[in-house]
Amino acid sequence: MRITRSSIDTAKGPADWFTGDVYIDAVAAAPPPSRVSAALVHFMPGARTHWHRHPLGQTVFVTEGTGLCQRRGGPVEVIRPGDRVLFEADEEHWHGATPNRLMVHLAINESDADHDVVHWLTPVTDEEYTAAPTDG
Repeated sequence: MRITRSSIDTAKGPADWFTGDVYIDAVAAAPPPSRVSAALVHFMPGARTHWHRHPLGQTVFVTEGTGLCQRRGGPVEVIRPGDRVLFEADEEHWHGATPNRLMVHLAINESDADHDVVHWLTPVTDEEYTAAPTDG
């Protein structure tokens, strides 16, 4: 067993990955042979990721607020606390907060020597984002 006291400050999400204000807290990054990492990601209202994909997939677990997510070619979906979203390996997608509510989720990812955690793509346009359902 190992207890690690957090000495890493909350990081501001970079503009080349996110639109709007996003804050990231590292939760888990175990040493090899583990391949799992996790982060608690706080999206302020209107904030969202850019389109991206994870070579080994990603699971998002919503802990607070109301969010949105979409896989390329699919509808924009509303997500709420307790919802789990599995993005399949290499599935292009985005996720973030609704326009008027913050959203916090735990992002769980895998990587290894042959696969990066994430490949960032283009920003989600305002038109794509505003195509969201109105029941958020």
